[in-house]
Amino acid sequence: LPPYEMLPAGVHMDELSRSTTVLMEEERPPPRDHLVWSLCSTLYGNVFCLGLLAFVFSVKSRDRKVLGDHSGALSYGSTAKCLNITALVINIFFTIIIITIIA
Repeated sequence: LPPYEMLPAGVHMDELSRSTTVLMEEERPPPRDHLVWSLCSTLYGNVFCLGLLAFVFSVKSRDRKVLGDHSGALSYGSTAKCLNITALVINIFFTIIIITIIA
């Protein structure tokens, strides 16, 4: 089938209005890579090397974002966020344990 429609009988091209349709896609916000948070986790509380792993995944997320791979950047950023949260919870737990032992 042709990608166009046939003109009705008795209608000329000059009688039709000319218009152009442009479809605009909404631009998605860039995925977060949590690089600063991962750097702080690496420097200030690298329990079980989770901060370092989070930093590695954050750098991978940033690389994917630069290449335009939105889903890859989102996946790596999500992994970095989970590792950062886990490192933070373990650091808080160890801090509470140390404070109770000292007190």
